[in-house]
Amino acid sequence: MTPKEIAGLLANRAEEVCRELLPNGKRDNGSWKCGSVDGETGKSLSVVLQGEKSGRWTDFADSEYYGDLIDLWAAARGLSLHDAMKEAKAYLGVSDPELHGRKKKSYTAPERPKCKAPESAELTWLTQERKLTQEAIKAYQVGAEGGKVYFPFMRDGKLIMCKWRSISTKDTMPTSKNQEPCLFGWQAIPKSAREVTICEGEIDAITLWQYGFPALSVPFGGGKGAKQDWIENDFDQLERFDVINICMDADPVGREGAKEIIERLGRERCRLINLPDKDANDCLKNGVPAEMIVRAFRMGVYLDPEELKPASDYYEEILLDLHPERRPYGNDSFFLPWHTTHDKIEFRMGDLTILNGVNGHGKSQLVGHMKLAAMRQGRRVCVASMELRPPKLLSKMVRQAAGLREGLPADGYVEAISNWFNDKLWVFECIGTAKTSRILEVFKYARKRHGINVFVIDSLMKCGIDEDDWNGQKRFVDQLCDFKNEHNVHIILLAHSRKSESENRPSGKMDVKGTGAITDLTDNLLTIWRNKKKERELEKVEKDDPEADFDAANGPSGMLFCYKQRNGDWEGSIPVWFCTNSYQYFTGPDMKPFQFVEYYGKAEVAA
Repeated sequence: MTPKEIAGLLANRAEEVCRELLPNGKRDNGSWKCGSVDGETGKSLSVVLQGEKSGRWTDFADSEYYGDLIDLWAAARGLSLHDAMKEAKAYLGVSDPELHGRKKKSYTAPERPKCKAPESAELTWLTQERKLTQEAIKAYQVGAEGGKVYFPFMRDGKLIMCKWRSISTKDTMPTSKNQEPCLFGWQAIPKSAREVTICEGEIDAITLWQYGFPALSVPFGGGKGAKQDWIENDFDQLERFDVINICMDADPVGREGAKEIIERLGRERCRLINLPDKDANDCLKNGVPAEMIVRAFRMGVYLDPEELKPASDYYEEILLDLHPERRPYGNDSFFLPWHTTHDKIEFRMGDLTILNGVNGHGKSQLVGHMKLAAMRQGRRVCVASMELRPPKLLSKMVRQAAGLREGLPADGYVEAISNWFNDKLWVFECIGTAKTSRILEVFKYARKRHGINVFVIDSLMKCGIDEDDWNGQKRFVDQLCDFKNEHNVHIILLAHSRKSESENRPSGKMDVKGTGAITDLTDNLLTIWRNKKKERELEKVEKDDPEADFDAANGPSGMLFCYKQRNGDWEGSIPVWFCTNSYQYFTGPDMKPFQFVEYYGKAEVAA
């Protein structure tokens, strides 16, 4: 939640909040009056309690004190804005979603170097060539040592990571190993600021501060994916800003980075800033006056909705759609675990897939195999399984990832697989029935904070919607479609089949349990069917029953049907063979389990 949103909730209880923060004050003609933010009696500080301006306050004896109830909370309690928001949320009973998955990574803080003061002659290239003032350099605590300029990345007064730049070559030196990716410049941002700018270079951040816009810099430049892993680490710190100006370089890589950052931090509070030159420091070196920079910030725009684009923007995507062989492997999509199916079905970002099947026919096992394939192809996955507790769910996935024909994975192998899961798999822990609103709330948080782009819900019947509430089912699937379109993610929703007279007949498109809107709205419709006849005939073969049907016993373990693929051309069926030890599916009887995680120790122990 942004400070503005929290302040709005506090304003609904303005008098109650004033009594909490300023207990010595009094209600006076629609306002709460007291002497100051320290709470003594008096009338110089006034808080509006009613109407559109409810919660707005001013200390008429001190012009520095004014704002909304979040500002008042910070001032009255002597807290930073970030800590005031934490206290206010606790007071309101608002909690952030919790996700389980990634272990908290251990980072190594760099040693603080002994640098010369910013006035050092070694920094003249910043003042002369880059046109930076000593005051701006000092605000960011930049130093110099041994022909190198030192840029400290600090948070809450602690050194988190650092960069060096050679004075002679101007090249960026590598950072020390195992440092936590974070934004540069927190030391220069006012504690009470509700607006901040994010740019693409340390010198650009210092330049923007000099122009009057305190700024932070991304640590690894433009681009997407791992380049922006700092978002997860600085997510809480950025929560306190109502407005975040995105001022990346005016080149393709910078635009790609801006899009990723805006999508994850929220387009509702991110404005795109277009400067007169490529970056802020180029503006300064080329003599662009401060008035033009101010104008550029005033003209900052929120991104248009994703749905509104000129047709010409799709030229490259049209070419890739016509020639899929040109597409990089796993580019904004993922595939089933078998190469033989990659030309048949593709799971694209922005799609909803329904995986349907009779109870006990292997939906959860198949989706586990699909999740591993997605993770191996570079996707990040979050699963909301309301039917299996996380340890049981994950133990099955560990066996699938190990790919052993016999026995269980050794402890060391389990540890290796768990480490592989660490930045690829998250679990929304909710056993039983989950409310649809909570599912979507957690998914939105997961998308923004962790960059997750594949979401699995197991299953529709555990989402808190009655079986006969067809309008509720349609509404939830509608919401999932809105979510996957807005955030450009893929959602897999498991659904049950209606009960029929016999399990020997595979379920069809019309057999999905619930409203017909489910199959109308989905992009892909898959059904997994388990061949119970094969299992019965195998038992007969093992017992040397003369009536055993050897053809049926040697047949596939089941069939995977694709009844709908809105953005693809293929619909049909794929025979699958199931390995009972690895929980993996094969597309041929002679295939072997695949090991998703390499391991060089003894891989298995006795079952």
